[in-house]
Amino acid sequence: MWRISKSWLRGLGLEFWLPLPLVAVVFWLGCSFLAAQQLSQSYSTKTKLQSDTHLEARISVNVLLINAAVNRTKRITQVEVETADPILKRLELELPTIEFNQIEATIAQQLGLPRQDVRKLVRYEFVE
Repeated sequence: MWRISKSWLRGLGLEFWLPLPLVAVVFWLGCSFLAAQQLSQSYSTKTKLQSDTHLEARISVNVLLINAAVNRTKRITQVEVETADPILKRLELELPTIEFNQIEATIAQQLGLPRQDVRKLVRYEFVE
């Protein structure tokens, strides 16, 4: 009495919709299996990342003023460099020397400027 005929299933379109959940479950299980297989494999890289390398950046800036505060008791020099760059307005350095020649040479090396330009721009202040 409750027999479902093929013509009635075709009329409702259920002949297509009834097996669809089964197809979706099979597809989901297959994709899960393939993803698990891919993720469990180990991959070797040809180039290795080295984290112990030291990267040094050189920035070309227009230096306006160099203030060097020489502390004779601590034997260090605090250097402040003011620039015209809108992003990098001020640089601060601490040098372990109070010798003028070494201070100027180190500043010239750090800023990439000629030593004569550093000599013209630097202003010394002695603090205790």
